[in-house]
Amino acid sequence: MCSENNKIIKSIKENYASLEEGIVNQLYFAGHHGSTIGHYREKIWSEMFKNIVPKKFVIEQSVFLIDSQGNVSNEVDLAIFDEMYTPYIFRYYDLKFIPIEAVAVVVECKSKSMKEEELRRWTESISELKTSPSQRSFTRIVSRISFGPAETQKATRPLRILSCLNEEYKAEMDKIFDVVIRAQKDTKRLDIKWNEEQKNLFDWYWCLNQNHVEKPEKPDKITGGDEAAEHTLDEYKVFSGKLELSLMSFNFQLNQIIMLINNPMMFPHLEYVEMFNRFE
Repeated sequence: MCSENNKIIKSIKENYASLEEGIVNQLYFAGHHGSTIGHYREKIWSEMFKNIVPKKFVIEQSVFLIDSQGNVSNEVDLAIFDEMYTPYIFRYYDLKFIPIEAVAVVVECKSKSMKEEELRRWTESISELKTSPSQRSFTRIVSRISFGPAETQKATRPLRILSCLNEEYKAEMDKIFDVVIRAQKDTKRLDIKWNEEQKNLFDWYWCLNQNHVEKPEKPDKITGGDEAAEHTLDEYKVFSGKLELSLMSFNFQLNQIIMLINNPMMFPHLEYVEMFNRFE
């Protein structure tokens, strides 16, 4: 029985290695030309994320994010969000506007053209979106009707990911995004790098759930904070011999981070209603 189990586990790991190689091969496939190649590669990245994130999340291409102050982001290539409790603000065929409170991950997909200033403007257009300061919302919880923001989440922001080919990559991009995923043609592997400013799981929890709120000197101010501070994303790496299975590692890392996001936030319907009424 043990021998059979070993074969099964080995097959799962081999499948991840094969899947990773297939993704890279498709990204470098030269059969598409002109303006369609970018859309084609976005589809490949989208399928990769669909194989990783839980089914409760929806992945949409080419969307805009909006907040209750009337701010709108630049176009987002891929948005990963929970639509169970949060409505589309507006959808007309392929034109989609999604409230910031619902979004867990945003992905910018690039091939070869990666101008640092343009990438900074893109991330800034996301960062400028603010969750409602009052978050007036009525939500049924276990013992009562909750009114207002959750204590554990003052101001959410989505995880920012750059998915790109290996060409024209600059190290500065590691500081602009939370995660940089590079498809490497020579090794047929994905090089995945997380922003090193966040040292442990508590750091990730704080920057995604307490955006614009000063972090306490000690993580014990939050229940479970001490324990989270003792673990890093490096612990979530999976190896086959000495070779890291990057896609499999990323599966566990990304889903751990998503579980640290209280998503969706209690949705402030009143804030959005008042915002739309302000704009005549």
